[in-house]
Amino acid sequence: MGAAEPVVERESERREEEGKEEEGNERKEEGGDVEKGEVLGVQEKVIDSSNFDVNNNLNNQFGGSHAAMMQRLNPTTPLRIVIGGSSRMPTPSPSQTALPRSAPIPQPSQTTLNSRRYTNKISLFLFVVHMVAAVGLVSFLIFKGIQGLIEASESVKRKERRIVKFYLPQVETASLLSITLAFIWQKAVRQWPRTMVPFILWSSFFSSLSAGILLICFQRASTDGVGICLIAFAIGNGLYACWVTQRIGFCTEILIKSLEPVPKFGDLNQPTYWMLGVGFLWMSLWILAVIGAMNFYFTPLVIIVLVLSLAWTAEVMRNIVNLTVSRVIALYYLRGMQSIPQNCFQRAFTQNLGSACLGSLFVPTIEALRIVARGLNLLEGEDEFMFSCAHCCLNVMQSIFRYGNGWAFVQIATYGKGFVQASQDTWQLFVRQGMESIVDSDITSSICFLTGVCSGSICVIVVAAWTARVHQTFTATLSLLSFFIGYLMTRIAMAVPHACVSCYYVCYAENPSNILFDKTIQDHQSMMADRGVAAATPRVPRRFSA
Repeated sequence: MGAAEPVVERESERREEEGKEEEGNERKEEGGDVEKGEVLGVQEKVIDSSNFDVNNNLNNQFGGSHAAMMQRLNPTTPLRIVIGGSSRMPTPSPSQTALPRSAPIPQPSQTTLNSRRYTNKISLFLFVVHMVAAVGLVSFLIFKGIQGLIEASESVKRKERRIVKFYLPQVETASLLSITLAFIWQKAVRQWPRTMVPFILWSSFFSSLSAGILLICFQRASTDGVGICLIAFAIGNGLYACWVTQRIGFCTEILIKSLEPVPKFGDLNQPTYWMLGVGFLWMSLWILAVIGAMNFYFTPLVIIVLVLSLAWTAEVMRNIVNLTVSRVIALYYLRGMQSIPQNCFQRAFTQNLGSACLGSLFVPTIEALRIVARGLNLLEGEDEFMFSCAHCCLNVMQSIFRYGNGWAFVQIATYGKGFVQASQDTWQLFVRQGMESIVDSDITSSICFLTGVCSGSICVIVVAAWTARVHQTFTATLSLLSFFIGYLMTRIAMAVPHACVSCYYVCYAENPSNILFDKTIQDHQSMMADRGVAAATPRVPRRFSA
């Protein structure tokens, strides 16, 4: 019996080892089920290892398979089961445990579309000071005019009554007529762009020529001077229309494409209505101030100051509309957003007003000087002095143009940049895409300008014919005022198509692969490149030719 006991113990130990191996195999099979998320029929159940204690009697009663499967749980991950002292998943590194799983991954910073800062605050301050001074001057001159009608001598009263009688009706008529023409031009350009582009080029020529001839027919020195200026402009306008004939097709295609998003925004024209209404009221008060200035000291100087003030104010109004439309259309191109024009108008009237003031002051001046420099560049020839001056002026204006151009209003409205920074960034986009020659040859701004000229010429014809019958002495002065008013009002309304075209160019330069853009610009770039290669022969002065 004593000799048989070691054998029995060895057999019992062997059976226990076999039982452990079978239990290990069962644990491996059931561990695979645990990895599939099925632990005792309950998914994602967190079990605390400190509350889990297995009695040896359960191993005997249930075969020890289920109880031995989960002896302890890894505290770092609730669903990680540790079997037999070894985890089936690797232990997380200290860097992983230090960063919570809910921590967001840092993203690279992007240019915000909702900048709340005010741009170009110095320009905004100067414009506010200018408006306060302008309101004060206009109020004072209106007071002086009313005082002249009531308290002055009989001779002064007669002069005041004559001015009011023969000035005010014609100028108010010119204002209403210009507003009507502004909406007609804008509606026609939006409805029939293919027809209106050449029509505007030649109608401005004929209207300005007709107005000049009409004024010369009055045979007065003042009207002859104004008429000659209009005829000279008409000649230049006709030459320009002949020169840009080859650009009309591409300009029309871009205009058609850029106006496609406009019907998606039903109230996009609402800022234009507001600006034209405010402009009409301000011009009515401005005319009364001009009448009052005629009985005040330094009359020519005061009228020049009033004209410059009105020009800056009207240009700011136009660029407010430009910024509003630019933000609506640019967000549609870049982000696919349908913004509310009223909110964009509020932003343009507050946060971006400083940039509108600065751009209104410098863009017309820079563009005018650039046109003069181009004209001088056309005069280059055998005269070395003219050759050097022309190229020097053109290079200077090209450098200045990079720091201040009308294309900047798109990025001002979209990203809230300052005027100079937006001008530089926009031009860099054009350079990067090789679009400098395309945007430089665009005639949309010229079309909008000639639309204002056409409206001004029509106002001159109506007002001059009316004034010549009632009081011919005032014909020249009223002709100039009516032309000025008609031009400014029409330019405010034409800011809508101009802004749409600017957004098309700038947004294309920023993202040419956008599905909203076709291959119009790309095909035109290829055509211009082929034409440039074909015409790459350098210019040789005649005295060096064979």
